[in-house]
Amino acid sequence: MPAHDFVSPDSIRAQFSAAMSLMYKQEVPLYGTLLALVSEINQQVMDTQPKVAEALRWTGEVERLDQERHGAIRVGTADELATIARLFAVMGMAPVGYYDLSSAGVPVHSTAFRAVHEQSLHVSPFRVFTSLLRLELIDNPQLRALAESILAKRQIFTPRVLELIAQCERDNGLNAADAETFVNEALHTFRWHHDATVTPEEYQQLHDQHRLIADVVAFKGPHINHLTPRTLDIDAIQRGMPAKGIPPKAVVEGPPTRRHPILLRQTSFKALQEKVAFKGQAGHEGSHTARFGEIEQRGAALTPKGRQLYDTLLDATRAALGGVPAEANADAYRALLETQFAAFPDDLAQMREQGLAYFRYFATEKGLAAREQAGRPTSLQGLIDAGHVHFEALVYEDFLPVSAAGIFQSNLGDDAQAEYGSNANREAFEAALKLPVQDELALYAQSERRSLQACAQALNLGTL
Repeated sequence: MPAHDFVSPDSIRAQFSAAMSLMYKQEVPLYGTLLALVSEINQQVMDTQPKVAEALRWTGEVERLDQERHGAIRVGTADELATIARLFAVMGMAPVGYYDLSSAGVPVHSTAFRAVHEQSLHVSPFRVFTSLLRLELIDNPQLRALAESILAKRQIFTPRVLELIAQCERDNGLNAADAETFVNEALHTFRWHHDATVTPEEYQQLHDQHRLIADVVAFKGPHINHLTPRTLDIDAIQRGMPAKGIPPKAVVEGPPTRRHPILLRQTSFKALQEKVAFKGQAGHEGSHTARFGEIEQRGAALTPKGRQLYDTLLDATRAALGGVPAEANADAYRALLETQFAAFPDDLAQMREQGLAYFRYFATEKGLAAREQAGRPTSLQGLIDAGHVHFEALVYEDFLPVSAAGIFQSNLGDDAQAEYGSNANREAFEAALKLPVQDELALYAQSERRSLQACAQALNLGTL
C-alpha cells in the first residue's frame, strides 16, 4: 500500500487519546467534573494573566492544552511490557526515561511512552506512564509463584489488535479504516474489568503484600488507573476541588508555586471503591480500590544543573520537615518548600543565563525585518538584547520519580508503604521492554538545538 494512504502515527495517537478520555469519563464520572473544573480555571488564567497566554501562543501549547492527557497503567510480565511497547509504537510513542519506584516502597519500575519530537508533541502530547510489576521483590515464595501462575494465564490484548500491530510493523503504517479498528481494539486493554481472576482469599493475600500487587495481578488487564488533564494553575484547582465534590489530597506534589513553573506539579483525589466479582463467589461482590483522579501543572524542563539544584532543595525541604508530607503537616511543608526554593531563580532570563532550563528560540518580526541590515547583532545574546530573538522555556514532558511514587502512595492508602530499599535495575527493565529507554535530557537538548537552527535560518545567519 502506498505510504500516502497511511494515517500518521501522530493522528492515531490523537484519536486514541480522545477515545480513552471518553471511555474514562464513562467509567469514572468524577473525571468529567474534573475536566470541567480544569477548563474553567485554564480560561480564567488565560483571561487574567496575559503573559501566560502570550507564552502559550509563542510555543503553540495553547492549541494542545485542552486535549493534553497522561495516563498510567501497570503491567505484570515482561511479555506484556514488550507488547505494550509495540502497541504504543503504532501511535508514534517511544519509551522515555527510567523510573525506579521501589525506593519509595512501590514494587515497580517504569518508563513514559510519549512522542519525542516537538512537532509530534504539538499534534498530540498524550503520554502513558507504564509500570512493570517486580515479582522478584515479593519476599514470600509461595505468593510470588501464585502471582506468576495467574499472570501467565491471562492475555491482555485482543487477537485483532495483535494482528494490526504486526501489520503496521510489516507495512510501516495503517490506513484510515485499520487505524480506527486499531484504536477501538487497543481500548479493550485499558478498560476496567469487573470480574477478577482470583478468589477473595487470593486477592487478600496479594493485597496484604502490597495493594498495587493485587491491582496488577487480580484482574484481566491493566485498566487505566488515572487520566490526567493539564492545568495552568494547580493551586486554584486544589482550592476549587472540594466545592465540586472532589476531595483533594493534602499536598501538591513537586516544586512550590512560582511565577515561572518548573518541572511538574501534581494533585489528585482518592481512588474509587469499585465493585468486583471474585472467582468462586457467585452472587456476592467484593470491592477494590485502584483508580483515582489526577491533575498536573507542567513547567520548564530543567537541565542537569537545574535538576541537581531542584533535587538539593527538595531533599533539604524533606529533611527540615522530618517526615513524609501528609495532611497533618501540609502547611509546614508548604512553608518549608517556599523557603528552600527561594534559592531557585524565578525569572526566565536568569534561568537561561545560569543554564538551569532548556529553551525554545523564535525569530521575532523585528529580527526578520532586520535580517538584511549591516551591523546587526549576530550572537545569540546580542539578538535577544536587540529584540530579534524571543525565548520561552521548553515544557517538561516527563515525570518525577518522587511525584509518581507519592501519587501512588497517597491514592492507594497510607498503609500502602512497604520497604523494598533501592532496587534500580534499568538493564532488566530494558531487557523486558526489548528496547532501550531514551534519555529525556538529550531529547530536550535536541529540541533546543533545532529551535536555534530554525532561528539562524530565518535570520540568514550561519549558526547560533
